[in-house]
Amino acid sequence: MQIVGIHHVSVNVEDVAEAVTFYTDVLGFSLRGDRPDFGFEGAWLNVGDQQVHLIKAQVPAAAGQHFAVRVPNMEEAVTEIRGRGIEVSDPMRVGANLQAFLSDPAGNGIELHQVGPAS
Repeated sequence: MQIVGIHHVSVNVEDVAEAVTFYTDVLGFSLRGDRPDFGFEGAWLNVGDQQVHLIKAQVPAAAGQHFAVRVPNMEEAVTEIRGRGIEVSDPMRVGANLQAFLSDPAGNGIELHQVGPAS
């Protein structure tokens, strides 16, 4: 078997409409219109060439799980998100990269990740 990448991640949320607003208005994801009716509330979002699927379901307790989105400029991303009144950790260096963390309205962890120069 050959894996060529990740197609999507699925995130449980309590309020799909609130989550869609957060992911589209704050993070700039775009709402897809091709999600079939699975018999439960949800939404599909594009982020770059991957997707995030929101599912109305119980949100698991935070235990470090998160997904990361790449940003070209960490300082600009953190400043913009904080300007919207959303709490974001101070960026920290991990090797040549930078990362900062925030949560969506349901408490799901999201990492902002800026790739540093190759060493």
